[in-house]
Amino acid sequence: MNYNRRAIAIWIAIFVGLVLATNLMQGGPSAHLPAVAYSDFLQEIDRGRVTEVLIRGPVVIGRTTEGRTFTTYIPHDPQFIQHLNDRHVRIVAAPEESESPTLFQIFLSWFPTLLFAGVWIFFWRQMQAGSNKAMGFGKSRAKMAGEKQVKVTFADVAGIDEAKNELEEVVDFLKDSKKFQRLGGKIPRGVLLVGPPGTGKTLLARAIAGEANVPFFSISGSEFVEMFVGVGASRVRDMFSQGKRNAPCLIFIDEIDAVGRHRGFGLGGGNDEREQTLNQLLVEMDGFEVNDGVIIIAATNRPDVLDPALLRPGRFDRQVIVSNPDLNGRDKILRVHLKKVPLADNVDPMIIARGTPGFSGADLANLVNEAALLAARRGKRVVGTEELEDAKDKVLMGAERRSMAMTEKEKEITAYHEAGHAIVAMHSPETDPIHKATIIPRGRALGMVVRLPNQDSVSLALLKLKSDLQAAMGGRIAEELIFGPEKITTGAAADIKFATDTARRMVIEWGMSEKLGFLSYDEDASQRFFLGHNVASPRHVSEATASLIDAEVRRIVDEAYAQAETILKKHIDELHALARGLLEYETLSGEEIATVLKGGPIVRPIQEQKPNVLMPSLRTTQTTKKKTVKKSSSQKRPQQTKKGPS
Repeated sequence: MNYNRRAIAIWIAIFVGLVLATNLMQGGPSAHLPAVAYSDFLQEIDRGRVTEVLIRGPVVIGRTTEGRTFTTYIPHDPQFIQHLNDRHVRIVAAPEESESPTLFQIFLSWFPTLLFAGVWIFFWRQMQAGSNKAMGFGKSRAKMAGEKQVKVTFADVAGIDEAKNELEEVVDFLKDSKKFQRLGGKIPRGVLLVGPPGTGKTLLARAIAGEANVPFFSISGSEFVEMFVGVGASRVRDMFSQGKRNAPCLIFIDEIDAVGRHRGFGLGGGNDEREQTLNQLLVEMDGFEVNDGVIIIAATNRPDVLDPALLRPGRFDRQVIVSNPDLNGRDKILRVHLKKVPLADNVDPMIIARGTPGFSGADLANLVNEAALLAARRGKRVVGTEELEDAKDKVLMGAERRSMAMTEKEKEITAYHEAGHAIVAMHSPETDPIHKATIIPRGRALGMVVRLPNQDSVSLALLKLKSDLQAAMGGRIAEELIFGPEKITTGAAADIKFATDTARRMVIEWGMSEKLGFLSYDEDASQRFFLGHNVASPRHVSEATASLIDAEVRRIVDEAYAQAETILKKHIDELHALARGLLEYETLSGEEIATVLKGGPIVRPIQEQKPNVLMPSLRTTQTTKKKTVKKSSSQKRPQQTKKGPS
């Protein structure tokens, strides 16, 4: 609309300029000449200083012997011509100027009509809701990108190798369709990309168009449906007509579940606008007309709500799962995005990939962007490991809150809480290695222990689940052992929720309870992958079974609690040593934790040292210089980088 307004303003300015120029030109040559009195004109003639005159009605234009031109207005004088002849003045006669109206006068007379017409056209275009033509409601709003406009290729897509392999057939067909047709093969009419948000479904569709060098139409499923009956179906027809004119081509429909839901559940007995649009889409994809060279690619994260007719052979007969990347996939995705930023020599993408299980491609791109912003704020020229680690923690937990006011006692409790998690995790079987521990608040979390898996786990073993439960108990148990039962805090809230949810899934979903047996009491879990739900809930069961479920959940949690308590009592010296290290340095890496537990010194560059003054209850007989504790500890438990306790 801004473009249309600028164009109209330019044309109006041009028209007004032409009118003014014409009006000035029509003023005649005498309009710009100096005027003299008639008596002075006669005196000049008598003196012989006038050589030539131009008579145009009552207006006379004269020229003097010096070459000066002037004009005058003569009254009715019969002797005037004779007087000029007597003085040998050259006489030129011309017809009198007409009194026809100028263009400016015409414009003023037509201005009200033109203004009314302009206002009417403006409101008519507004009623078309952005259409470039009158009655353009039924025109497709799919945006077309030509062969040279799509710059994305498979080289820009990483971490979803299986999905790329399945779609290579589509690219080969678009490049050389005869290779398949010679053997009687037919490429799928439609490909449905299924996966959680942010996994790269749209990027993958653009990469197919970029690899095949064909036109690419993109549209959202919600753009088909309007409140007017028949508009959606008309847009579907127009979209396929455009596709046929540009075949071979790709048509990408994002969020197709907005228009492709089950029929028969809408208003009006199943005849609402959305269902009519879906019916037209089904006919266009596999009806009487042949749409050779037009391939439909759609994306959704809700395949369970799609109409079965969309998923049958001949329509969306191929479903490609685009899931969150695994460890190697995250490493490849990070390397793609890290190419766009200057990196320090010590950056290892695999370490960042290990600490981001469950991240999608969009999450990893956001992580790299946050790291670049952090490096810029710190005045650095390259992005280092420290910025990537801080960016990962910021994405997961939130920004650091070093200004939070906490008492010295709260800091001490926080240090022991985090140390309890770390010690139990280190002495439990099947636990992931500790990457770092910190008591610096971030977001709503006041501290955390990060454990990085060496590789992604496809399935979870019973021993691994029990070890994670034990690690979750370590914080609360450490508070109770050091400060007493009356001094425990609310910092274990997240740990308690994690332990309860995990134990419940072990009982009602994974069949890990001997009393309940190899049965599932979980609700339909088919939407977990797409909706991101991780908490199981029982179906409609009897009261006796529900009581047994609660008892088994309590038993599993109590057993993990008792085992974690045994570990901490056995390694109480390590608990004290690690708590002192956290109070002194605030953040310790996995290697530094091992050094602290062995009694060795922590060596850091001067700019990274964070000196501290130990609490009086933690002072030792060492001769090292006491340092100041920063006000940045915590006791509230955060969510960790993986599905488990921090």
